[in-house]
Amino acid sequence: MTFVLAIDQGTTSSRAIVFDGKMQIVGLAQQEFAQHFPTSGWVEHDAEEIFDSVVATCRVAMEKAGVTADEIAAIGITNQRETTVVWNKETGRPVHRAIVWQDRRTAEFCSELKGLGHEAEITAKTGLLLDPYFSGTKLRWILKEVQGAKERAGGLLFGTIDSYLIWRLTGGKVHATDATNASRTMLYDIHNGAWSKEICDLLEVPMAILPDVRDCADDYGETDPTLFGTPIPIRGVAGDQQAAMIGQACFTKGMMKSTYGTGCFALLNTGTEAVVSQNRLLTTIAYRLDGETTYALEGAIFIAGAVVQWLRDGLGIIDDASVTQGLAEQADPGQSVIMVPAFTGFGAPYWAPECRGAVFGLTRNSGPKEFARAALESVGFQTRDLIEAMQADMGGPGETVLRVDGGMTASDWTMQFLSDILAAPVDRPAILESTAVGAAWLAGMQAGVYPDKDGFAETWALERRFEPDMDEETRSARYAAWQRAVQATLSV
Repeated sequence: MTFVLAIDQGTTSSRAIVFDGKMQIVGLAQQEFAQHFPTSGWVEHDAEEIFDSVVATCRVAMEKAGVTADEIAAIGITNQRETTVVWNKETGRPVHRAIVWQDRRTAEFCSELKGLGHEAEITAKTGLLLDPYFSGTKLRWILKEVQGAKERAGGLLFGTIDSYLIWRLTGGKVHATDATNASRTMLYDIHNGAWSKEICDLLEVPMAILPDVRDCADDYGETDPTLFGTPIPIRGVAGDQQAAMIGQACFTKGMMKSTYGTGCFALLNTGTEAVVSQNRLLTTIAYRLDGETTYALEGAIFIAGAVVQWLRDGLGIIDDASVTQGLAEQADPGQSVIMVPAFTGFGAPYWAPECRGAVFGLTRNSGPKEFARAALESVGFQTRDLIEAMQADMGGPGETVLRVDGGMTASDWTMQFLSDILAAPVDRPAILESTAVGAAWLAGMQAGVYPDKDGFAETWALERRFEPDMDEETRSARYAAWQRAVQATLSV
């Protein structure tokens, strides 16, 4: 058995990728699922629809690869983080739609807790800020607002998407998560490696509903034989951003990666030290292997690729995301349109959940080309915000080489602007599927198919390096204009 199946369960679609023994892609399938927006700032998914899409894509990917379940050595799972599911442990049916990481419904409650002085305690234990982004307050909302949930809590289970998939894939035999996903719940003490009773009590969360926390490469049971014909071991799990960091082989302290999907997430490996941010970044678990925890500083941007989706679905000025590069190249260089895409609030380093988006610098001649350029540039500007905060936390500017992955990195124009505004090289790998690669390596390494950490790092290959080509005066002026636009947006 020399094949590994990676499940990449994202915010807008589920994908399954079959890798061969040399970690080359031999089969891939993808399926979108519905996004639900019950009211402004609320985002939900149907967890059962997600599970069905995962099973369907796994079957199609194996069919495309020409392999059967008994040829798969292991499954690795990577997932959208923080998205919260509560389900009945007898039936497997969720008691409410999954509340997505982007959802802001608990902003008022988070503000109340901040006002009572609880943020310092939560940050000290979890490395996170008190924000609706994380799972803890979403879980509390479900238990309080879903009729009968609190009374029936003894028969319910909580999990992020990975936990729900593991539970369903194993036929209800395994209720577990990995250390990276646990670290995003705002319920997990990342220093002690255990759920925090104090925080659970504060949020009125019964600890009995929480999953077991395991290493990223570990035994997560095996799939129910009715799903794929033969049981397949599940041997690797990591949240999507940590999986991407692993897939980019950022195993050395100081290495940095940034993933551009629906949102943008930059992680800096800080080694065995959990660096406490002075610039409102997150301290998080990068990975846990053989019981040893490696930490990271993380900056989260809520809207990256989603801004292009908005151009398509919200404004209707493009038919496909792929046309944005061509439009940006044709934009009027005399205009300076700046888009601040705080559609669901601002993430790091501002953390303003009530903030909403804005566009500055419009003229009568502004049109789709200028909007496309502004949308793509907003990703570069936000990335610089994150990296400057990281460098400040690490004691000053260092030599930065940014490894990138995710759908937006296919745009040469966007990657060149990113390099220009950062004044740093941007490395795009030969395989852009870093998230799936990370999940596959974890599972394959645990199953004995793939090499250890050092051996895997040697296989990382560069497709293209983008070097900065913007003069410092222009760079400084453009970034200053962005900062003014951000401050104006925050002040509304």
